[in-house]
Amino acid sequence: MISHYRKFHNTIIPWLLLLLPGCINNSDSTGSIGDPDGGFFSPDTIQPTIVRTIPHDTTAFTQGLLYHQGYLYESTGRYGASSLRKINLPGGDVVEEVAVADMYFAEGLAQMDGHLVQLTWQQQIAFVYALPAMEVIDTLYYSGQGWGLTSDDRFFIMSDGSEKLFYRDERFRVISTRTVTLAGEPLVWLNELEYVDGVIYANVWKRPFIYVIDSQSGKVKQVIDCAELVSIANPDNEAAVLNGIAYNARTGTFYCTGKLWPYIFEITLE
Repeated sequence: MISHYRKFHNTIIPWLLLLLPGCINNSDSTGSIGDPDGGFFSPDTIQPTIVRTIPHDTTAFTQGLLYHQGYLYESTGRYGASSLRKINLPGGDVVEEVAVADMYFAEGLAQMDGHLVQLTWQQQIAFVYALPAMEVIDTLYYSGQGWGLTSDDRFFIMSDGSEKLFYRDERFRVISTRTVTLAGEPLVWLNELEYVDGVIYANVWKRPFIYVIDSQSGKVKQVIDCAELVSIANPDNEAAVLNGIAYNARTGTFYCTGKLWPYIFEITLE
């Protein structure tokens, strides 16, 4: 997320969570689903295989990414620069762009029922766009911050930078929550999300990993080490972190990028 270093100061990134087990917290609010068996484990770490490298606009502060009918749709952030973009594949050209008003900082993006929904960071409003016209046709409201967004075709799944995932209905009412845990400890700073076949792929702000989360228990099942992607992108800006996950069900491949990165990577996971 944005200069999310504005949001959290003097915080130590808990890298040791990959190694040190702890106790699972089942104190979710009413309606949430915790860890039913009370156990924990350290998930395996894998590396992605790069299939293709696609050009990416280095001015795009990527907040959300999804694949739909042959195109990538990207939500970009920052005040005065937020947008919704339609990206051609495999060339990476922006074929259509809708500017978001300067007062809004755009965030996560999801598709459901032929519409796109785009979060805002602190304004507590989401914009609903028609497809393929990319025109705003409705607005949704929520409390708290908006970070990442995806959907499982029944509910929207939203992150707010904490260890929580919020399941919301079509009018954005919270139906339930999950607490995400890694080796028994809460995994905070959940950011961009992508739902695929019962699991959620999640970026975590400022970490070079994608976390594979069981959508029912909230446990991290696997960790994808994206250090090679970061190295190739070679960002020279502290804000240019890994962020953006989209899945192409036809090819079984993922698209990954980062804020201000020069590339989108098409990858496979073994």
